[in-house]
Amino acid sequence: MSEVDYKNTLNLPETGFPMRGDLAKREPAMLKNWYDKQLYQKIRQSSKGKKSFILHDGPPYANGSIHIGHAVNKILKDIIIKSKTALGFDSPYIPGWDCHGLPIELKVEALVGKPNQKISAAEFREECRKYAREQVEGQKKDFIRLGVLGDWDNPYLTMNFDTEANIIRAFGKAVANGHLYKGSKPVHWCLDCASSLAEAEVEYEDKTSPSIYVRFAAADESAVEKLFNLSEKGTGKLSAVIWTTTPWTLPSNKAISLNPELEYQLVQFNDERLILAAELVESVAKAVGVESWTVLGSAKGESLELLQFNHPFYDYTVPFILGDHVTTDGGTGLVHTAPDHGQDDYVVARKYNIGMACLVGNDGKFTSQTEFFAGLGVFEANGKVLEKLEEVGALLKLEKIRHSYPHCWRHKTPIIFRATPQWFIGMETQGLRQQALSEIKNVRWIPDWGQARIEKMVENRPDWCISRQRTWGVPVALFIHNETEQLHPRTVELIEEVAKLVEKKGIQAWWDLDPKDLLGDEAANYSKVPDTLDVWFDSGSTYSSVVSARPEFNGNAADMYLEGSDQHRGWFMSSLMLSTATDNKAPYKQVLTHGFTVDGQGRKMSKSIGNIVTPQEVMDKFGGDILRLWVASTDYTGEMTVSDEILKRAADSYRRIRNTARFLLANLNGFDPKRDLVKPEDMISLDLWAVDCAFQAQAEIKEAYDNYQFHAVVQRLMRFCSVEMGSFYLDIIKDRQYTTKADSLARRSCQTALWHIAEALVRWMAPILSFTADEIWGYLPGERSEFVFTEEFYNGLFALDAGAELDDAYWQQVLIVRNEVNRVLEQARNDKVIGGGLEAELTIFANEEFSNLLNRLGNELRFVVITSKAEVKPLAQADVAEGEVKGLAIKVVRSANHKCPRCWHYSDSKDEHSLCSRCEENVNGNGEVRRFA
Repeated sequence: MSEVDYKNTLNLPETGFPMRGDLAKREPAMLKNWYDKQLYQKIRQSSKGKKSFILHDGPPYANGSIHIGHAVNKILKDIIIKSKTALGFDSPYIPGWDCHGLPIELKVEALVGKPNQKISAAEFREECRKYAREQVEGQKKDFIRLGVLGDWDNPYLTMNFDTEANIIRAFGKAVANGHLYKGSKPVHWCLDCASSLAEAEVEYEDKTSPSIYVRFAAADESAVEKLFNLSEKGTGKLSAVIWTTTPWTLPSNKAISLNPELEYQLVQFNDERLILAAELVESVAKAVGVESWTVLGSAKGESLELLQFNHPFYDYTVPFILGDHVTTDGGTGLVHTAPDHGQDDYVVARKYNIGMACLVGNDGKFTSQTEFFAGLGVFEANGKVLEKLEEVGALLKLEKIRHSYPHCWRHKTPIIFRATPQWFIGMETQGLRQQALSEIKNVRWIPDWGQARIEKMVENRPDWCISRQRTWGVPVALFIHNETEQLHPRTVELIEEVAKLVEKKGIQAWWDLDPKDLLGDEAANYSKVPDTLDVWFDSGSTYSSVVSARPEFNGNAADMYLEGSDQHRGWFMSSLMLSTATDNKAPYKQVLTHGFTVDGQGRKMSKSIGNIVTPQEVMDKFGGDILRLWVASTDYTGEMTVSDEILKRAADSYRRIRNTARFLLANLNGFDPKRDLVKPEDMISLDLWAVDCAFQAQAEIKEAYDNYQFHAVVQRLMRFCSVEMGSFYLDIIKDRQYTTKADSLARRSCQTALWHIAEALVRWMAPILSFTADEIWGYLPGERSEFVFTEEFYNGLFALDAGAELDDAYWQQVLIVRNEVNRVLEQARNDKVIGGGLEAELTIFANEEFSNLLNRLGNELRFVVITSKAEVKPLAQADVAEGEVKGLAIKVVRSANHKCPRCWHYSDSKDEHSLCSRCEENVNGNGEVRRFA
């Protein structure tokens, strides 16, 4: 018989499943198939009636291409949705987009000009809507390319007419519950946006500013002297000293704040007398260059209340007032107080009924009424204020300081605090702050430090300024009395009437509305508020405008919100505030946050550094599944490091998983589970162990998915493929698979195990390696549904019987022996004793425990260690030293027998052309019998 004939007697592995993934080329065709065959709708159909799990999509902003952070976010959501489906939940995914607001306005302004200049406001809004729609379509294609499944044909857009109407309804509910008020308060104001900013739209960057110490001369020195219990009177002019880095705010100064509990001293500095906090005298002296001083007297802050001091360059006096916000962390312990330009200043001034100066306009310039500085921009005015202070002798010291300063997140330019008439959601009026803090405790925060973070933010956050002076946004749908400025008494009803109009015609309905249509004869006394809502109100109200409104969610609340860690003060915060204000409860049960992406050296992505990794480039080079595997294998609770090198490592891991799947499929060639499946009681011991191994792995993988620990899923998957299967089980079974009779129990038992393992493995992979799992699914034998994504985790796995003779502990001990054998064989190969393992004959000298273990396998031990012969002898007879495993000494000799041309084992063949007795039995007889391996 020729060698070719022998080859034809073997059951060689065969599959059409390609060795190479070629993901970048193949994935688009798979996507087309998913959408042509309405995969998402089929998942919904198969999940009908199951317990629901709702992950509510935080809407990305509809502007620009998606970046790697977007990809991370959407992939994590998709993994959760798919794994929840596999865990037996009905888990719909409705993607969304944030569509109103300033970034879109600025883009459209650049294209068509500002509203009410070249184009009407109504036309401008339509252009904004058109631009947002284009941006949504572009981003949608990229999100779909990532393999993210969802209702992409019916996403929620905050600019959809029904969503706009529901945002207005959420606003109406907050009004009805008494949370809204109008006030002139300092708010973050961007000079470039010409609008107020939300807390989440502010970021802090370093900025160089003037650092100045300024004298405020006492209006009545004798009144001050009396209160300081002077030990000596001292000489020279008497002044209070403040420190500031914003000279431009001095024209708006209305008071000086002291801490009631601090001790203040009147000190002689050269030829003048200054009031400073006792704890800061030394640091101020050093800053202004005074080497020695005399303390003339001291007094507690509370005793100095309402003392009067002259404004440095205006003809009025300002009082000492008391506030707990004054500290000794820096400065002088006396705080320049301009209620227009600081939250603490505003709060403390209100207690004393001190009004605002209102000297700065919407454009960030001083009004025409501002003496000395009219028409100057605030930052431009800094220099002029310094000149004025110098001129009047009020400037004690000028330096430059580099410090952290608030900037606009869009323009990256410094912003100011500025008092403007705005609409606010009050944190205290109806106990909103306390209720929100209480609700936070009912939420599961992942990672758990998220709870303390948002608690601190809620504790310290100011009232929420919800109004904006913009064109493209949901209207603040209120009617205000022209004289009293009070809301219309039927405000809540009117808001609902407006919502109905907006539902039909969009937000333009508000601006087109003639007040007479709703107010009748009263219309003459009322005006429509021209402001729009903060865009964080839009997205913050989606728990109501989307989750409560979409039929897919069946009226259930969201189980999870998942976004980047910057959203504690963004979407998580606005959603919590609004849901608590309208429904008295948190809008979510769990909140999961992920870190930001950084490059291989831990640096932020930056065009200037040239280290930006785009998801589009990754998919073109590696494919979507490699990107998904990187996301899943990275611990998202910290910074997520990505680089070409890291992605190559992910590709290597992917290849190991793919090769395992290919081996399984190739060895299931010719297997029909209906015809060939072997019952567990008839299976060979090692095959039972392999299924048990998959059973244990699945329990761990399901638990990891359930706890959103995707890196643990990947680690367990890799261990299963590389260690338990690749380097042990799959290695051992090759001989049995290839050489025994095609329909023998020995082979069918093995194929049964491989089929169970493949059925489980493809489902474990599906939430992460979605494209590859779909590909594998098409090659698996047996009847099955069209897509793996409609399936739950495999329930056909089984554990070893509790009383199994060769249980998991047994095979773990065998694995120890096999690893030691492999080490010794490797050494023998290096020493040129043998070429391959099948040339070896082993003598395993073993202690009693190992002897009993190995002798149970009888003649099949050689198949486990993959040598042509393996016999066990007592350790006492060893003529070689013990190796790395105590109780084992292993001797290797090259076999003197002929190599069987069919199975390549060295045994009892008559010559190199003759079959060994085992192959003779497998080819021409009834086939060999295996019990263990």
